[in-house]
Amino acid sequence: MKRAVFPGSFDPITLGHFDIIERGLGLFDEIIIAIGVNADKKYMFSLEDRKRFIEESFKHESKIKVMTYSGLTIDFCKKQEAEFILRGLRNPGDFEFEKAIAHTNRKLSEIETVFLLTSSGKSYISSSIVRDVIRNNGDYTSLVPDTVRI
Repeated sequence: MKRAVFPGSFDPITLGHFDIIERGLGLFDEIIIAIGVNADKKYMFSLEDRKRFIEESFKHESKIKVMTYSGLTIDFCKKQEAEFILRGLRNPGDFEFEKAIAHTNRKLSEIETVFLLTSSGKSYISSSIVRDVIRNNGDYTSLVPDTVRI
């Protein structure tokens, strides 16, 4: 079984994330959407809300699991017997950042990172932009799955 972990904070999940996950389904037998927990980070949405947004978005997809974790992503991957990390790239800045992490993960483990480019119509979307739109009472609904509503 080809199992991949798609890690992130998903605060909140966006249509960019959704795009990568949907396209990843054609590459892997199972994708674990892994919501990272960082006690030092201040989130807009609670862990429970973020998990619910994702679970509702993919409730009809049997190849998707949603889990939470803390610590190193590669340790979580090993526990879940996942051989791959799935990551999305929006721009050259993402590539440089993600490349360094992928090289480090590969040095520390046998886990391969697979990169997918976000579809061009969604490459501008980020969780931080969505949070800013929400904080300023803007219409964020075209940037997130229908399950993300406040």
